[in-house]
Amino acid sequence: MNKKDKLSIKQQCELLEVCRSSFYYVPQEDSSYNQELMKLIDKQYLETPFFGVPKMTKHLQLLGHKINPKRIRRLYRLMDLHAIGPRPNTSKPHKGKGHTVFPYLLRNLEITHPNQVWSLDITYVPVGNGYMYLVAIIDLYSRYIVGWSLSNTMTAEWCKACVKAAIAAHGEPEIINTDQGSQFTSPIFTTLFDEIKTKLSMDGKGRWIDNVFIERFWRSLKYEKIYLEPSEDGNELYGKIKWYMEFYNNRRPHQSLEYNIPEQVYGRAV
Repeated sequence: MNKKDKLSIKQQCELLEVCRSSFYYVPQEDSSYNQELMKLIDKQYLETPFFGVPKMTKHLQLLGHKINPKRIRRLYRLMDLHAIGPRPNTSKPHKGKGHTVFPYLLRNLEITHPNQVWSLDITYVPVGNGYMYLVAIIDLYSRYIVGWSLSNTMTAEWCKACVKAAIAAHGEPEIINTDQGSQFTSPIFTTLFDEIKTKLSMDGKGRWIDNVFIERFWRSLKYEKIYLEPSEDGNELYGKIKWYMEFYNNRRPHQSLEYNIPEQVYGRAV
């Protein structure tokens, strides 16, 4: 193949439906001490996701770290963490021009079939001397992961690309539920729902219960793979996440599914 026949990075990503921001897998870096704190925060958050900044600060102080709430609050923002459970603000919507919070559509809704409701969320993932972000979309009925993407930045374009790839692979769901994070209230993301039949739902005050399924998935991924096998770089991390996604969807029995496998529950009903 000569130079003229080679595809550009942009063309390769478009063909593979991969967001360009995730192509290079270059982790963000911070001070080594902040990295240590972020890993401790993430592990404790998986155990106690109801810990806000004050409780997490106290927990780290009891471990011997001389830190204040201001530092932990900054790391919470960096990691896109917020305590789940009833609280004054369940998320931090962007207050800029054009950002829209959509109504919550899951109240009293019985989840009865696949592709009825997908839930979309972002998590922090440690790698080497830095960190990256992982977005995933879970089907609430089957717990099947219909889409995911790894990136070094959290952008609305990245989230939109992940949703579009999931729809291309599995069809349009009836509802996609998110929190009120700035990536999801951005017009870059929300205008997608002008083009498709899927309705966008956003968690309102106190609607923490709807994040439970994706939070449980983050816990499984991190304790069963990420923390057992630390990655030195983004490419290694990507390979391990890809392996785990296949394992989780197609081979891992799920207690809440009466020990069936997500793919079996998702596939037999679609």
